[in-house]
Amino acid sequence: MSDAASSGQAVAATALDAIALDAEIDALAEQAGIDVEVALPRVAMLEQLAADLGDSVLRWRCTVLRADLVERRGDLIESMKLAWEAHAWATAAGCNRVLSRAHEMLGRAFRNMGDLVANLEHRIQSVDALDDTTPPTVTVKSLIKLADAFAETESLTAARERYEEAFRMAEDLGDLRLQAMVFNNWAYREYEHGDAHLARQVLDRLVALSEVQGWELDYCDLDTIARVELRLRHYLEAETAALAALESYRTGDHSESDAEPDLLLTLAAVQRHRGALEEAQESLTASKILSDAAHIDRLTVKNLLEQAQLYAASGDFESAFHTMCEQRAVEKAQLNQEREAQARNRQALFEVDEARRQAEAFRDQARRDPLTGLRNRRFVDEALPSLLKDVAAEGAQVTTALLDLDYFKRINDTLSHEVGDRVLAECATLLAQVPVGDRGMVARVGGEEFLLVITGVHLSAAVFILEDLRRTVAEHDWKPITGDLPVTVSVGVTSATAESTQSTLLSRADEALYEAKREGRNRVCLDSRSELTSRRLLRNDIP
Repeated sequence: MSDAASSGQAVAATALDAIALDAEIDALAEQAGIDVEVALPRVAMLEQLAADLGDSVLRWRCTVLRADLVERRGDLIESMKLAWEAHAWATAAGCNRVLSRAHEMLGRAFRNMGDLVANLEHRIQSVDALDDTTPPTVTVKSLIKLADAFAETESLTAARERYEEAFRMAEDLGDLRLQAMVFNNWAYREYEHGDAHLARQVLDRLVALSEVQGWELDYCDLDTIARVELRLRHYLEAETAALAALESYRTGDHSESDAEPDLLLTLAAVQRHRGALEEAQESLTASKILSDAAHIDRLTVKNLLEQAQLYAASGDFESAFHTMCEQRAVEKAQLNQEREAQARNRQALFEVDEARRQAEAFRDQARRDPLTGLRNRRFVDEALPSLLKDVAAEGAQVTTALLDLDYFKRINDTLSHEVGDRVLAECATLLAQVPVGDRGMVARVGGEEFLLVITGVHLSAAVFILEDLRRTVAEHDWKPITGDLPVTVSVGVTSATAESTQSTLLSRADEALYEAKREGRNRVCLDSRSELTSRRLLRNDIP
């Protein structure tokens, strides 16, 4: 086999590995009831495989998936550390898919700590980061979670708008389960806020959908229906739905340990309201046995409250009173534990945040020139390609200029390198005052060479900005630093087009800079492929 054939097979194998890896990451992220302890080593292995392939996007998608899994295992702080790391990388790399997932994980973490506003902020940013590379099903689920976050912060109008948007997208996809998820979440939020009639209207849409499409509601949908019917005092309909929810859970392939005791609690409440007190006690006892066995502390308070209400319904008010006292004591103890846990998490979060800020500071320092404080070549290599993508996509106006200090070697040789450094630092101060636009940049890219990227203005306007800079440098009072030696700059200018790459753009600016040097220095020159009107304007106005 030839070397070319072997190389081609290697490339194909790598591509297939990346495709298979991408598919497995998606499958693990979508898997309900995932076994965390089994999945974590697998995800770590996939993360290493992605790194070996040199695929940074897949590698960081594994990282946020790992953040998801460790959060499910209960390690909130480790999850946030991983999410912030992924957030930092995605922001620098411009990878919206990873950025969206990082915001999703951060929102979930803040929600677990009781900070619903921070959750909403991250959910908004998660949706904002979605783009054409995001699978449509992920977009729908992100909208549902955003709607939930709005509802939890009492912004019901905004929540309803997002639920409707998510439903329309799920409908366009023809995904029935996603459509059902929208309606179930929406109805439950209306129920939580006390509007049972509106919740019932949303559920009517869910039931109609299932009837038209010929599929059965699952236990989550049926439990929501039971709760809403109970709130509306439709006890027979509520009991029918509650029993159907239990049947759906027990006959299906489900592993959620808290689902069945929760469903039994709903059934017990329905049976109590219907007057079937013995049946209610049986359901409640079964719920308590299951929740105690699984150590589901959050259901303990609910069980005690329902037991107290059941005692009261049967006329045993003394037992009801003592049970209520026990319920309040347990609730208080749990609340104290939650507050202590939140305090610990917030302290750890503070440490995480400090580490994140420190990491960002180190990252910023690594992308700045230590002598001048300007951005360096590393920063340019990261930021300029993204800017050029916007030129191609949106027709953004970007002017690029390379600036070189004239006869700088003479300053170093005649005066000293220390003086040369002072000149560079002073020149950087003058360059930093140039209005380069919101996304522009000023960087030191070589010994005495600087790069300016000016955005948001036409090339002709950018040329006059650069000519003002040239004149400012030439007229600056350099005597305290260089004595009688003048300091001037030559500038080569070009503008980006839809076809521009970083390499071609800098090459054209460099050609223009060479022309400025060849024509006598201390001048601004446009590259030969720029607009003729701009070239004439420049040459006529600048001696």
